[in-house]
Amino acid sequence: MVATSVTLPKVEDTEEFGRRLGGLVRGGDLLLLAGPLGAGKTALVRGLAAGLGVAGRVSSPTFVIARVHDPAPGGRGVPLVHVDAYRLGGDLDELDDLDLDTDLVDAVVAVEWGEGVAERLSDDHLLITLERHDDDVRTARLQPHGTWAERELPG
Repeated sequence: MVATSVTLPKVEDTEEFGRRLGGLVRGGDLLLLAGPLGAGKTALVRGLAAGLGVAGRVSSPTFVIARVHDPAPGGRGVPLVHVDAYRLGGDLDELDDLDLDTDLVDAVVAVEWGEGVAERLSDDHLLITLERHDDDVRTARLQPHGTWAERELPG
């Protein structure tokens, strides 16, 4: 599969897109989220969490760097690790300290500001670049890498 784009007119559409993606991902998946402040990275992860059926309120993990959301009763049984790599500033040692490669065995790992930093965690990852336009419409560009190229993605 080649890169594809999805138009997301409202924040709710970004969350819904994340929810549909959450219904498709599985333990061991790595999602890298790129885009400027306010582009919708955390909104997408909120939807992803809803699609996975995990416990806990999803908010930006900027100050804690990573949050683990365990499966909720009735969920898909897959934990979500939500990481904000912004404060890591490309420091690969700090990324290693988070031990995310261990989480990649069972959990879905979503890394905000992950482009250029977290690709080395797995050759198999989905890069989602979000843009926010002047009219507040967002665009998500999906670039599958490795085995992601063989998977069906929500459009």
